[in-house]
Amino acid sequence: MKSLAAFLVAAMIWTAGLFTFAGRVADSTPAPPPPPADGAVALTGAGSAERIAAAVRLLEDGKARRVLVSGVNREVTRDQVRDLGGAVRRLYDCCVDLGFTAATTLGNAKETAEWVEAMRYSSLIVVTADYHMPRAMLELRAGLPGVRLAAYPVATSTLDARRWWRTARGARLMVLEYSKYLAILGREAVLGLSPEAPRAPPK
Repeated sequence: MKSLAAFLVAAMIWTAGLFTFAGRVADSTPAPPPPPADGAVALTGAGSAERIAAAVRLLEDGKARRVLVSGVNREVTRDQVRDLGGAVRRLYDCCVDLGFTAATTLGNAKETAEWVEAMRYSSLIVVTADYHMPRAMLELRAGLPGVRLAAYPVATSTLDARRWWRTARGARLMVLEYSKYLAILGREAVLGLSPEAPRAPPK
């Protein structure tokens, strides 16, 4: 009985956390204009066109000096990416970089960190899907200590973030993303307790 009670309590806590997470996602868009930063990064994935277009608009509005599109498929050309984002060619050729090495959110963080270091940037706007933003910010904060990050989530056209439980696809996506988010929280908690874990430099 004790094990069953413990399981039920854990399930209730997990479920409450899921709905809190989903509420955070739903309330994140439409996002207000972010403060100006050195650069912006668009993390590719489902709905990449929306993410890239949002990052390009930040560039056009003077919110960032340069944009990295992280996690681009190696079979996609620069022109195809430009078409997805609808960028003016002059601005695109000047100030948009493509990253082809990332295949996961952790890979996005590593690819972005290398780009930020090469550019000597100290501030960054992160552009990704609304449901993906909490996990992306965890990974980027871990990989970019000392860099000021601003989230700029983009609403996902294929997901009703306020009624996600009404469709099997929406429920599956939100539950999976929440589970991944918890896994990274756990990983960072363990690393934070380790005396050998690298510490972020003081800000």
